[in-house]
Amino acid sequence: QVQLVESGGGLVQPGGSLRVSCAISVSVLRINVMGWFRQAPEKERELVALITKSGSTNYADSVKGRFTISRDNSENTIYLLMNSLSLDDTAVYSCFADDNVRRYWGQGTQVTVSS
Repeated sequence: QVQLVESGGGLVQPGGSLRVSCAISVSVLRINVMGWFRQAPEKERELVALITKSGSTNYADSVKGRFTISRDNSENTIYLLMNSLSLDDTAVYSCFADDNVRRYWGQGTQVTVSS
């Protein structure tokens, strides 16, 4: 059973930084794609960033240049480093992982940007 456990959300001031983590219960090398979605109240869910098995990355236009997704194969964990956070980045951030069968989800972690 594949499980994803997120951590690192919280409250941060505008302009600040935050890093969220997503640990997976299997080897990341078994996973084709991992990444993060986010959803703010009354907004559609948005794909924020993803990283493929080969290490390629892709970002939403809204976060390019500010967010960085990375992976630690030895820890079976991916990270999302978020810099220059703004009020619009407030959302629940959910980690996902795709293998050859299905998509798995983490429980979500709240990121709140507020002064």
